Amino acid sequence: MPGMSKGHTRRSWPDYAAVWRWHFYAGLLCLPFFCWLAITGSVYLFRPDIEAWLDRPYESLQLDTPRAAPSAEARAALAAVTGSVLSRYEPPATPTGAAQVVVAHDGHLFRAIVHPVSLGIMKLERDDHRPMELLAHLHGQLLLGTYGSMIVEVAASWGVVMILTGLFLWLPRGRKRLGGLLYPRLGLRGRAFWRDLHSVAGVWVSLVTLFLLLSGMPWSANWGRYLTWVRNQWAVTAGTPAWPVGGTTLTAVGATVPSSSTSAHSSMPGMTAAEMAAMSPGTSRRTVGGTPEATLRALDRLVPVAARLRLPRPVWISAPLDGTTDWSISSQIQNRPLRVTYTVDPTSGAVTGTSDFAQQNIVDKVVNVVIATHEGQLFGRINQAILLLTAVSLLLVSISAVVMWWHRRPVGALGAPVPVARPRTSAMLVFAILALALVLPLFGLSLTVVLVIDRTLMRRLPGARRWLGLAPRTV
Repeated sequence: MPGMSKGHTRRSWPDYAAVWRWHFYAGLLCLPFFCWLAITGSVYLFRPDIEAWLDRPYESLQLDTPRAAPSAEARAALAAVTGSVLSRYEPPATPTGAAQVVVAHDGHLFRAIVHPVSLGIMKLERDDHRPMELLAHLHGQLLLGTYGSMIVEVAASWGVVMILTGLFLWLPRGRKRLGGLLYPRLGLRGRAFWRDLHSVAGVWVSLVTLFLLLSGMPWSANWGRYLTWVRNQWAVTAGTPAWPVGGTTLTAVGATVPSSSTSAHSSMPGMTAAEMAAMSPGTSRRTVGGTPEATLRALDRLVPVAARLRLPRPVWISAPLDGTTDWSISSQIQNRPLRVTYTVDPTSGAVTGTSDFAQQNIVDKVVNVVIATHEGQLFGRINQAILLLTAVSLLLVSISAVVMWWHRRPVGALGAPVPVARPRTSAMLVFAILALALVLPLFGLSLTVVLVIDRTLMRRLPGARRWLGLAPRTV
């Protein structure tokens, strides 16, 4: 805990040295994750561009005869995965392109790219094994599922502490020159230069980084459920979240899932490939009209309807959910406020309902806007450029922190700022910790675990305690 010397007993918290300790230990935990998130997030910003590039070989095919019917393409995909059921059909991006058919089998989704004339399978892969799906799970879950999501959430929570304490350390405190505050003094050498680079780059990207950390929380396994619980305390916002939480789709506690045709599919479009893969084939999609053939023939009527609706790509034409007969045609564009879902009668092709951003409750609207911004899609290339610059700056901040530590590290010790004896607390400190623990529960839990270890195990390991910089100096 932060401390003060006897000679400064009238000085109220926060003390500079104490905040520096918080900043050091928070950075020790967060910086490796920040580098990882910055690198993977920078690539993910360009997901639409990368996926368009990966699909380019299938969008300019030489077609000598008319295209096969969508139902025939779906049959070919089903035949390629024995025992599978239809999940959705994604129309081709160009007149000479190949459709992509997603089928479910044994709890997983498989994506088949079908040649529009020969009906040969040009590519077949697990939907959640596609490069950008893997990258998404590397970024948010470390490929460890719920546990990975919680690890990233802990790092993000302490990242908030690191940024807030860093801003406190940056405060001018009577300095009138802007060098070292708003721009680095390039004439400096050694640790002083890296300190300037660290503080200046850090302060310029601090607010954007805070936004990225907090806007990523709704996806996380723990905080996402926490937000859902808070959201469902009010009837006007209760229901299934319109965004994925921790790699799964939640059914909100106490929520009533709408049954009208207008909103029956409102939660479905937000499902990712990984979420759908977690569903068993028996519960993800059923045949309509009594036989699989009737379901497939419906595609021949629905694909022209989807073309007339002119939805932003990618477009999903999804088979009915259990207990319903209407199909859904939805836009899955990453700019979530532009997403819209139509429910369509498969017999007549008539639109029976619409669900869009305007119909969402205020919480879902806010979350979807911040998710679109977090992914670099809300305002196009400028959005991507700002976040890419932030990611590069975070790498620079991390590298400069390591260089500064390397220059000041003592022999045989970690190099953490050493606390003084007789640590003091204050109402301000207690209030700040409780407020952060309320907003970020895993921060409070992890802090409690650290304090317990410090008060029990570490007291029995004086050597480790000294190396970590936990043993106070006497003043």
